[in-house]
Amino acid sequence: MKTFAIISDIHGNLDAFEAVLRDIETLSITEIFSLGDNIGYGPEPEAVIQRLAALKIPSVLGNHELAVTDPSELDWFNPVARESLRKTVAMLSEDSIDLIQHFPYCRVHDGYRFVHGFPPDSPVVYQFQASTEELEQTFATLDEHLFFTGHTHYPEIIESIDGQIGRYEFPEGIRHLNPNGRYIVNVGSVGQPRDGNNNAKYVVCDPDRHTVELRYIPYDVETVVKKILAAGLPESHATRLR
Repeated sequence: MKTFAIISDIHGNLDAFEAVLRDIETLSITEIFSLGDNIGYGPEPEAVIQRLAALKIPSVLGNHELAVTDPSELDWFNPVARESLRKTVAMLSEDSIDLIQHFPYCRVHDGYRFVHGFPPDSPVVYQFQASTEELEQTFATLDEHLFFTGHTHYPEIIESIDGQIGRYEFPEGIRHLNPNGRYIVNVGSVGQPRDGNNNAKYVVCDPDRHTVELRYIPYDVETVVKKILAAGLPESHATRLR
């Protein structure tokens, strides 16, 4: 498989998404996978979904998309996020809702597994909730050697080598993977990072070199802040971007 890009948690932030797409274009990468939560919090969910569709970027189901397909899932959201998602749904066209309803819970492609929350296919379980025993069980029961996740908005690498589990922060730059190891790579967030750095983030995977690279992409945050407030979304969604 050629070098490919993994994006996650765009959260209706079209400006951040477009900045990432421009960067991907400079790398001549043609295959991109989205790990879901393309909507929610941000001011332009419709444009994001339609852009994904136009570029034929496959996406799995995030917990925000899950709540669109099953409104009972809104009960798991805090009151602010719940009201925000209701506004998000009102911004979506029937076509976009139909696209979302066809997102799978996970995607397996060329020996890689893509999931929003945690393998094998959960859009709601957070990676940080997994104990060492649960991680061991996950690696023992699944065939893939490399898993990509999002959901936490916090880049991280979990490694399993000879049955030993290691957890590491994933800073900007290239990380070399042991060809004999197995990994869960959290790719961070394009549109609403929560790791103390407000750049858009995504990951590039080079299978031939056994590397993953976390890329930081600047964009005009203040423009998005204004869009969020103009859309009548909670102020906390805007200030969190700064």
